[in-house]
Amino acid sequence: MPLPLTFLLAALLLGGCANQDIKRKDGSHSARAFSVANLVKSDVDIACELAQRETLKSLRVLTEKLYKRNPQEYRKAGLESAEVASARLFDEVPKWPESHLAKLNWEDSFKLTFLEGYSGDRVYAFMSALTSMVMASYNHQSQFYVTDELSAQKLYNSARNIEVAVWKLSNAKQPSGARYLVSNTLEGEVPNLSFEREFGKLIADQDLLALLIEDRSNRAITRSIQGVASFVFLPI
Repeated sequence: MPLPLTFLLAALLLGGCANQDIKRKDGSHSARAFSVANLVKSDVDIACELAQRETLKSLRVLTEKLYKRNPQEYRKAGLESAEVASARLFDEVPKWPESHLAKLNWEDSFKLTFLEGYSGDRVYAFMSALTSMVMASYNHQSQFYVTDELSAQKLYNSARNIEVAVWKLSNAKQPSGARYLVSNTLEGEVPNLSFEREFGKLIADQDLLALLIEDRSNRAITRSIQGVASFVFLPI
């Protein structure tokens, strides 16, 4: 078979595969537009970008859900809705390296969420900390190339840190007995576990990518048993 025809068939096959994108319930598509930059990316690099994209989607969903459960928090900032409040955080993602969130002390921000007497937006403090911590596990990058190398340990640690943050979110209460932030359910309501499912997806995505990077780099992850109740984070 002549070489040009081989290339043509390959292009047709790739084009056919590109049209078989996943169609989601909300009408969105998961297909990535072709870019010349992809020619200098390995399969693992593309997997990193896809995992990060899904992770950021989960973070945004969680942010909106927390604001809808705790509307008093976005009202503190004079904002009109959960969607507007969420956009305040996620509009920073496209300009991430220059964003103030890339330099955020996420450990302090997590702890600020549960500080008695804190008068600021607790949802923003919690979710900006979570987003900053997760992005730190990706070295604050959104594009990955063959010369880049993520740390499997950082990704693994971020998954454990999410578990700690979720435990605190679900269990921390003010002296009055009220939760600092309502998540899974209100007292007396039918249990709503949608938060747990979304956080579970987030943890699973980070863990799976950590295993992929571990296999690629041949650098073993040091697995730690972490006491979630201590509210102590692993380094990123």
